[in-house]
Amino acid sequence: MAHKITNNGKTLVSINPATLEPLGEVPLMNAEDVRRAVKNAEVAFPMWKALGLDGRAKFLLKARDYLLEHIDDVCEIISKENGKPRVEALTAEVFLVSDLITYYTKRAKEILQDKPIPLHNPLIRTTKSSVIVYEPLGVVSVVSPWNYPFSIPMSGIIFALLAGNTVVFKPASDTALIGLKIDEILRKGGGLPDGVFNTVIASGREMGTALFEPPVRKIVFTGSTGVGKKIQEIAARHLVPTVMELGGKDPMIVCEDADLELASNGAVWGAFMNCGQVCSSVERVYVARKIYDRFVELCVEKTKKLRIGQDVNFDVDIGPMANEEQLNTVEEHVKDALQKGAMVLCGGKRPEGVKGYFYEPTILVNVDHTMLCMKEETFGPLLPIMAFDTEEEAIRLANDSIYGLTASVWTKDREKGERIAKEIQAGTVTINDHAYTYGICETPWQGMKESGIGRSHSDEGLLEMVFPRHINYDHSLSFMKRRMWWFPYSRDAYQVQKMSVRAFMKARELPALLFKIATDKGFRKALF
Repeated sequence: MAHKITNNGKTLVSINPATLEPLGEVPLMNAEDVRRAVKNAEVAFPMWKALGLDGRAKFLLKARDYLLEHIDDVCEIISKENGKPRVEALTAEVFLVSDLITYYTKRAKEILQDKPIPLHNPLIRTTKSSVIVYEPLGVVSVVSPWNYPFSIPMSGIIFALLAGNTVVFKPASDTALIGLKIDEILRKGGGLPDGVFNTVIASGREMGTALFEPPVRKIVFTGSTGVGKKIQEIAARHLVPTVMELGGKDPMIVCEDADLELASNGAVWGAFMNCGQVCSSVERVYVARKIYDRFVELCVEKTKKLRIGQDVNFDVDIGPMANEEQLNTVEEHVKDALQKGAMVLCGGKRPEGVKGYFYEPTILVNVDHTMLCMKEETFGPLLPIMAFDTEEEAIRLANDSIYGLTASVWTKDREKGERIAKEIQAGTVTINDHAYTYGICETPWQGMKESGIGRSHSDEGLLEMVFPRHINYDHSLSFMKRRMWWFPYSRDAYQVQKMSVRAFMKARELPALLFKIATDKGFRKALF
């Protein structure tokens, strides 16, 4: 954090969710500190923009190299502060970020180069040409969650910086130390000039609204739908555009012809990776009735083999939940389901003898859409499984949600899989896998309904960080001192334009127009 912090004496204590022991203490910023960070970014913007794409890419590649040199340290702090095993920290956080930098520092020039617009109207294209020029926006604020505290914010930060914007970054309070590690990688490792990247550690109650109003020109937010709507309200008052990746209640449809070994492995991983704290995790499963019992049996068998604990010796599959609030939500959803007739086949409680935020991976059956676990985002290690009788019923159940982030279909029949996928209301639908496409640089990440606005990742994600400015050039002949649609209006002008419209729509009338122009002085005067 390059800017000074008001000495208000308030601090944030980061804890290890596996042990509840403190990891570190960070000074908290207030609203004035946040405004100062935004101002620093605004001042640095012209310089950063002027460096050009190649110049900016060099800084990001240096940051990538620094990250690769400190992989173990980064994975360790992610695991300690967030709770996920280091294998997940490496594959879903560090690798993704290094790959994104490597790929888009090469590809960005092609995406952001000026793009001529082919003009179809012969009456226009003979004297006009148009081009789209991509311009950076200015200051971009990136507000990130605690579930993927490294890869999610870095995705937005990388695109924003590469496109020529300056950034103010607010990490989640639960993962402030990881936020400071990002700051270290970019400013110390990458050598970013002062003001280009600014990290603010602040509570939502005291940070004010500076991140959501001018001079901020774009907001990139990942988090709950409720908080996203509040930010959207503030941004709307100032017409500040947003990219929002919000909640999910992602369905998995297992067809009768699915490979049950593959599908059950996918369900268990999709539901319990990162202790289920993934916006794209499997939150509800719909299984063809004929294979339902066997599928459930396989899922229970595999779930009982998962190893729970703190990742010390690379012998853990599932760590703790990141905070007590989310743990309470899981308990509430399980309690509600049991009260309404659901049955726990495994898990369903906190493990005994541990003091961290642990919860056993849980499978529920006899569930329906009256239950919280089938309607609201659980964001925890809970896998409710429900049977269906027809393909139409499965699609209806999958779409019975206010969310639409991701979904998956499991079948050996590609045609069937694609047919069902096209009917599911989700930004991404995978066939015979789940959730993993966030790790593919080239594919977009987007939500339908209340799962979000805009796109991250992919070329579209980079284009979210620029303004597509249109430039039009007139190259008429020098003797043409007016345009046919300019003043003064006259009957001849009307006739010229009427014949031009008809000739444009019906090519056979073009000779008549050309003859009229050649022989009628009034027409020529109206035209030129």
